[in-house]
Amino acid sequence: MKMIKKIGILVLLFGLFSCQEDDLTLDTIMVPADLSISSEISDDGSGLVEFNASATNALTYKFNFSDGSSAVAPNGNYTKRFTRTGLNTYLVTVVAYGQGGVSSSKSVEVEVRSDFSDPDTKEFLTGGNSKTWYVASAQAGHLGVGPSEAGAPDFYTPTYYTAAPFEKAGDELSSCFYTDEITFSESGENITYELNNNGFTFFNVDYAGEFGGSAGQDECLALDTSGEKSVTLAPASSGIPADASTQTEIQIGGGGFMSYYIGASNYEVLSITENTLYVRAVMGNNPALAWYVKFTTTPYAQQSAGGGAEEPEPEPFQTQFEDLAWSDEFDGDALDTSVWNYEIGNGTDGWGNNEVQYYKEENVTVQDGSLFITAKRESESGFDFTSGRITTQDNYEFTYGRIEARAKMPEGGGTWPAIWMLGANFDEVGWPETGEIDIMEWVGNNPGETSSALHYPGNSGGNAVVGRTEIANASTEFHTYTVEWTSENIILLLDGEEFFTFTNEASLPFNKDFFLIMNVAMGGGLGGEIADDFQESSMEVDYIRIYQ
Repeated sequence: MKMIKKIGILVLLFGLFSCQEDDLTLDTIMVPADLSISSEISDDGSGLVEFNASATNALTYKFNFSDGSSAVAPNGNYTKRFTRTGLNTYLVTVVAYGQGGVSSSKSVEVEVRSDFSDPDTKEFLTGGNSKTWYVASAQAGHLGVGPSEAGAPDFYTPTYYTAAPFEKAGDELSSCFYTDEITFSESGENITYELNNNGFTFFNVDYAGEFGGSAGQDECLALDTSGEKSVTLAPASSGIPADASTQTEIQIGGGGFMSYYIGASNYEVLSITENTLYVRAVMGNNPALAWYVKFTTTPYAQQSAGGGAEEPEPEPFQTQFEDLAWSDEFDGDALDTSVWNYEIGNGTDGWGNNEVQYYKEENVTVQDGSLFITAKRESESGFDFTSGRITTQDNYEFTYGRIEARAKMPEGGGTWPAIWMLGANFDEVGWPETGEIDIMEWVGNNPGETSSALHYPGNSGGNAVVGRTEIANASTEFHTYTVEWTSENIILLLDGEEFFTFTNEASLPFNKDFFLIMNVAMGGGLGGEIADDFQESSMEVDYIRIYQ
């Protein structure tokens, strides 16, 4: 990034005050002197400015900006992103604090250009005037945590933990978390935030001790959050793909936060609609963790009573394919090997995903009208787990159609079942050139969510195009997983409701024959850590059908 030195620093004032204890002597009152401020301003429209303040006898520095935000920087270095669209002049006042509480200050003006604008997020957030948000306590995953590093698999999903609906209800938690009211208001170009926490805030265990708690568990503690704080909408820099984020970050000034205290004030907006808001923030004292919170415009009392504003029923999905072309209802007592192939072993590097299971024919069974693919903790050929994987390669391959599978997921952390497809020319061109359509992927470590993905050159592995949606009771109830595949679109549905649409193009590898695959992996890049108590569990498939 090219940086331009800001010239014409305007020195406005130099102040001195002291608030001393009686026993302080003159040699302990060291007035910060020779305060200087330099700035480097980006010229790429990002609005970024790097500030450096220095003074003799200074212990720390505070930056106050004319847009209403402020920041403390002990070493005097601070990078600020200004987001008011266009070329604007801002007043920046730096206060240098010395021993004994004395201070000196200096102000400069900076002229900054910002091209960033997200009117849609601004409109949804404030309603064009003022809007109040509440924790979406009735939704699965309203609170969650996962890895934050961009190099980690699925680093932008709460793979470590997701809260069940109303999990934090009871005791005092529902009153200090679920009843929070966060109001975003719009006034011209500016946005403000105010948190009404009813006097108490829900603190993460790592911060509870700092605010008078017992330090050892999440706690509700008294905290004054009154007063408006400035809000800036800025481009997000986490590296989350565009299909999983709005690419916009909410930056709350003055140490503001969104209901669950994790020492963070910047929240990336993963998704936002008229009535739903899903955000992600990196934990302040543990940057390896990212926390997730879902919000709604329905107050807690109405959520817990099952009431609230009713959302319109979605229009039924209109399929283009009505004629059943092929199906397997699994009505016999053995797998139909004229259609299905068994894949045996662990592939190369755990099938390319560092999976830890060894696939065996014996782990695939058909009984009572269902197919069972069973993962087990057992030793086989140097591996500690076994499972099953079957394909229709060379036996049944097709182009376009509606593919439906009705299935129950296995149970247990580390399980990773999938129903998916690969291009029929896989053996000739390899992966990802052949193309991959993941109809369903689910992981036992994140049971409240299911996902679908498309892999192709330029977008494969950790850079695949992914769609996600919430799911309840995936292991105890059958759900229908569907893909509608045409030359124009690839649409993914859960239980008949569309949650992800991908635009197909002639240049992509999704316009030729594909074959089916079903398997249950263990561990690996997406499956994650395997639960210590895992012994055995199955994916049960009632049927798989193809309409054309």
